[in-house]
Amino acid sequence: MPVVQPTAPASGTTTAPAAFPRRVLLLVAGLTPQIVTETLYALCIGRDPAFVPTEIHLLTTRTGAERARLMLLSEAPGHFARFCADYDLPEVAAAFPEENIHVVAGPDGAPLVDIVTEEDNAAVADAIMRLVRDLAADPDCAIHASVAGGRKTMGVALALAMSLFGRPQDALSHVLVSPPFESHPEFFYPPPQPKVLLVDTPTQQGPVSTAEAEVRLAEIPFLRLSGLLDDALTAGAQSWRELIGRAQAHIGAPRLVIDTRLGEVRAGGAQVPLPPAERAFLLMMARAAKEGRWLECPPEGEVEGKKVTDVELARRYLAAMTQLRLFGPDQQRTRAALKDGMDKNFFERRKSNVNRALRRALGPGPAAPYLIVRRREEGRYVHGLTLRPEQIEIT
Repeated sequence: MPVVQPTAPASGTTTAPAAFPRRVLLLVAGLTPQIVTETLYALCIGRDPAFVPTEIHLLTTRTGAERARLMLLSEAPGHFARFCADYDLPEVAAAFPEENIHVVAGPDGAPLVDIVTEEDNAAVADAIMRLVRDLAADPDCAIHASVAGGRKTMGVALALAMSLFGRPQDALSHVLVSPPFESHPEFFYPPPQPKVLLVDTPTQQGPVSTAEAEVRLAEIPFLRLSGLLDDALTAGAQSWRELIGRAQAHIGAPRLVIDTRLGEVRAGGAQVPLPPAERAFLLMMARAAKEGRWLECPPEGEVEGKKVTDVELARRYLAAMTQLRLFGPDQQRTRAALKDGMDKNFFERRKSNVNRALRRALGPGPAAPYLIVRRREEGRYVHGLTLRPEQIEIT
């Protein structure tokens, strides 16, 4: 009997995975391609409502990919096509073209044969991160990820990626197959017409019927952190290590690091590109924050035909330029412009540019702890960072 998939409502009105128009089964595998058909059996036949994938993606090594092609997608034995025919699932048959077998590239760019070194593990984690991130970017997609196959590090990386990118409609599971079928090389799923397999294990020898096989799906609850992490924070990460560092820095206490020698600014573990003028302004504010001070912006207006300026602010700003070794022609013009002090326009423009750069680099939410803000203090407005002195490092 064919499996009837529920009519999909608009994805914004439900979190039921089976109701999404794009339904992705994502698996990692090593040398056991059986996990594809076993998981499909548990999802399509063994549960109600069924989760019938519109796409199946398998991430594996070069050796694992070869086994999957030969055992699942070849004409014989063709276990994948046989499963779809046995259970009348033509839509599933179209969901797993050969190009959906993703082979991880190793550190040297060549297809990874096996996962042996720390660099190999990092390459696998990076590949899993990118694939999950790309899939989760589609709001009309529901992901069902399985950690049943592959090396343990593959399963761990997939679970962590789902935690970072997973949404309410996404699920994580492990498929459980009863012995002696769980390790039998000829068992791929329980067929409608039972078959006899020969087993030879330390605990059991002789013929067994596939009618006795139990294939169950164990759903794994996982913490969904995607709502806590801004898209800009996760989208810009180039590696798994960088992504974890950014996420940890955002979830943990805020930390601002200004490296005056390299001219780099890092907020929450992410680098913030800043032009020299804005970098000096942020350094001025950071130094004031470490002193426990907030700075007052010069008022608007003129005295004797000249703009009101603040000499102390100009001194602080020029000291920051010196600390950053900013001595080019543009900086010489700035020094000349500030010889009589800093005016309101200069202050407000630099403050606005710094905050805009922080939001662009980190995203509006993650940038909030690092923004230069205004508060009322003793009847006047002052500006500064809300970070505590110990959260600021100036090298």
